[in-house]
Amino acid sequence: MERLPNDPMMLFSAVNMLLRDEYKSLDELCDDMNVDRADIEARLKAVGFEYSPEYNKFW
Repeated sequence: MERLPNDPMMLFSAVNMLLRDEYKSLDELCDDMNVDRADIEARLKAVGFEYSPEYNKFW
C-alpha cells in the first residue's frame, strides 16, 4: 500500500475520496493500485467502517 496512508482515519478519507472521484468500485481501485481488498476492508472494519457497494464508499 505505497500510495495509501497507514493511519486508519487517513486511509478512510483517502479511499473514499478515490472512490468518489476516480473509481466505480472498490475492486477497480484495488486492481488499479495493486492493493489487497481484504486488507483495506479489515483495517477499516477494525475502526468501525464498512464498505457499501451500493453507495461505493466506506461508512
